[in-house]
Amino acid sequence: MRNVTNFNTCALVDTPMVEKSKLDEDKEGKAVDPSHYRGMIGTLLYLTASRPDLHFAICMCARYQARPTKKHLHAVKRIFRYLRGTINRGLWYPKDSSIALKTFADADHAGCQDTRRSTSGSM
Repeated sequence: MRNVTNFNTCALVDTPMVEKSKLDEDKEGKAVDPSHYRGMIGTLLYLTASRPDLHFAICMCARYQARPTKKHLHAVKRIFRYLRGTINRGLWYPKDSSIALKTFADADHAGCQDTRRSTSGSM
């Protein structure tokens, strides 16, 4: 198995995505290995339950699993660089806790750069 990421010496970033960045389909971009990209997305999706700060950025990147390009891979690597600097953040769910979790939903009407469809997310 090849090393998916080597972020031990990477430069840290303050946000999981570039501010006001919206990924698009990038039809002209250089394609990257889709299985490698999907593996990275799968790893990140596992974290969304305890890291709501990552939810939006990961979902934006997950849209392009069928034909990822270098642009998309760069966005995913930025998320990993953000994780490296925020390793101690997250929500913790104690086993015998009486914490009542609540969810919310948010919609971004015509927010998809490619299809102009509405997107939504929930926590």
